[in-house]
Amino acid sequence: MTSPASDTGPRIPEAVHRRRWAILGVLMLSLLIVVLDNSILNVAIKTISTPAPTGLGATQSELEWAINSYTLVFAGLLFSAGLLGDRLGRKKVLLGGLAVFGIGSALAAFSGSPGELIAFRAVMGLGAAFVMPATLAVLMNVFERDEQPKAIGIWAGGVGLAIAIGPITGGLLLDHFWWGSVFLINVPIVLIAVALMVWLVPDSRDPNPGRIDPVGVVLSVVGLVLLVYGIIKGGQLADFTDVTVLATIAAGLAVLVGFVVFEKRSDHPSIDVTYFRNKVFSAAIGVIALVFFALMGVTFFSVFYTQSVRGYSPLETGLLMLPLAAAQMLFAPRARLVVDRFGNRATTTGAMLLIAATLTAFATFEADTPIWILEVVFFLMGAAMAHIMTPLSVVIMQALPREKAGSASALSNTFRQVGGALGIAVLGSVMSATYRGGIEDRLTVLPEGVRHTAGESIEATLGVADRLGQRGEALVGPAHDAFLHSMHVTALWGAGVAVLGAVVVALFLPGRPTAPQEGGAPRELAAAE
Repeated sequence: MTSPASDTGPRIPEAVHRRRWAILGVLMLSLLIVVLDNSILNVAIKTISTPAPTGLGATQSELEWAINSYTLVFAGLLFSAGLLGDRLGRKKVLLGGLAVFGIGSALAAFSGSPGELIAFRAVMGLGAAFVMPATLAVLMNVFERDEQPKAIGIWAGGVGLAIAIGPITGGLLLDHFWWGSVFLINVPIVLIAVALMVWLVPDSRDPNPGRIDPVGVVLSVVGLVLLVYGIIKGGQLADFTDVTVLATIAAGLAVLVGFVVFEKRSDHPSIDVTYFRNKVFSAAIGVIALVFFALMGVTFFSVFYTQSVRGYSPLETGLLMLPLAAAQMLFAPRARLVVDRFGNRATTTGAMLLIAATLTAFATFEADTPIWILEVVFFLMGAAMAHIMTPLSVVIMQALPREKAGSASALSNTFRQVGGALGIAVLGSVMSATYRGGIEDRLTVLPEGVRHTAGESIEATLGVADRLGQRGEALVGPAHDAFLHSMHVTALWGAGVAVLGAVVVALFLPGRPTAPQEGGAPRELAAAE
């Protein structure tokens, strides 16, 4: 891969250097909007699944698509968005992305059906794709190398802040307003971020940017959509041997293989596959995908556990997630100190194993498990995430030249989003199939027309039970039992994925960081190329 450019002399204008921390604050506000949206949605999915007029009556598969339509567009366009930022200027791309995100949020707020919500969430993903890589690319261009780990740690702590604010804000909004308010809240934040960005943030670009690769973008998005659709459909049917499911998954894999082949032969690829010759870079990127695969799939069901099984309100659910966010905010800025003492390998391997342990803990939760145990698990999960994302982000961003910061950030976020989308699809399908297997024997008393729908998720079963009145009360207990069993199975799958990530880290990540060699890359990174 390209060797990092030298950072031996001062390259950042003094006027920019003086206001670098204020610029970081504006970048964190932009990042906050993108992360806030997903964390708010986490507490709103149960409300959205409730029939009108309270919600949209979305099924579990439609809820998964409401999340994944955003994620897949986001992931599919991230790298091209990073290249556009490198070419046109990161500030311009940030402003444009925020505008599109704000428009998509307003449209999503007034969706009249699950289909409209899915479409407008895709518009939001389009805007977010231009925001996320540009924030980290600007950061790398306003901080010198010696301050970058600290700045990235604070930037990562902003994710924890968004995770904290999101569920609580979502809960407050849902207690007082209609479900669409969880999207409309983004609009005033976007306006504030745009105003501050115009005032404070300098523009920067790559003097030798890559060309846009429309064929690669189309192949990656089509391949991912087909693959995820097939996986979600298999879970919905509880039958992964169905011809339609197998054909769709096979078509998605075939298109993705074609994408990789095309990228290798292209002289202006969406993803420069030569970056992956660096084993450390590849391992860090891969582990990010694995950890979000495990976490996104498992956190998807935690909301149904707290609200549908335990009976907590959306606001109470948001407050229950505070320990997870607080731990990220507390430990993310300090994670570099742990890395300095123990090294990247030991720190991240230990954190991955802690993630696996917390996911395994979910497999022990029952309807009457003391709630303080859930709080401890959330805190440990947040602490582990802080000691994964901060060192891995530093490794990835410092593996490429500063001029390619947009590309490095885009790659990191692409793999994070793809990992999360596949986690929701795969683990959501495992949960759906397991739940249906546990409840279908109890649904034989229902008319055949509603039996399949009632078995799709706990919300669907409880919705049917509520409409049946006293006759439906007999379904509530079995629905809770079937859900808990499916949650246990899904959590163990997630824990297994986290253990795989720990193995990858232990084998390929460097130990203690060493001083950068001439050319700017730490010796371990350069040696791994």
